[in-house]
Amino acid sequence: MRKAVYPGSFDPVTNGHLDIIERAASKFDVLYVAVLENSGKKPLFTVEERIGLLEKATKNINNVKCVSFDGLLVQFAERMDIDTVIRGLRAVTDFEYEFQMALTNKNLYPRLDTIFIPTNLIHMYTSSSIVKEIAKYKGNFESMVTEDVKKALEEKFNGKEENEK
Repeated sequence: MRKAVYPGSFDPVTNGHLDIIERAASKFDVLYVAVLENSGKKPLFTVEERIGLLEKATKNINNVKCVSFDGLLVQFAERMDIDTVIRGLRAVTDFEYEFQMALTNKNLYPRLDTIFIPTNLIHMYTSSSIVKEIAKYKGNFESMVTEDVKKALEEKFNGKEENEK
């Protein structure tokens, strides 16, 4: 069985992420979309919320499993018997960092190869950070995310979540 992992923070998942997920899932029997639990960052969405949004966005892709992990990616990959990492590239500037990570991961876990998938041109400028910034200031970001993510962002920035507690 061919398995791969597409790791990230997915805070939140964007249509650019979904483009990579769909394309990678077509090449593997199982694609783990792995949400990093990074205690060094302060995400907008909890790990559980991010996994929930990913599960809704990928519900029609049968071979995608949305999970979380902490620690090193290579430890997760070894534990899950995965030998391929998927990374999306938006621009040449992404490549330098991603290439360094791929070489480091390969050094730590020699079985692990990284496949770089360039994003579709329509998503080249899209990032979770940009989407959050636009949402925060009530701009139009609906072409960048799913309807579920759009609603979740609007709730976060309109304070509805705080009012429901």
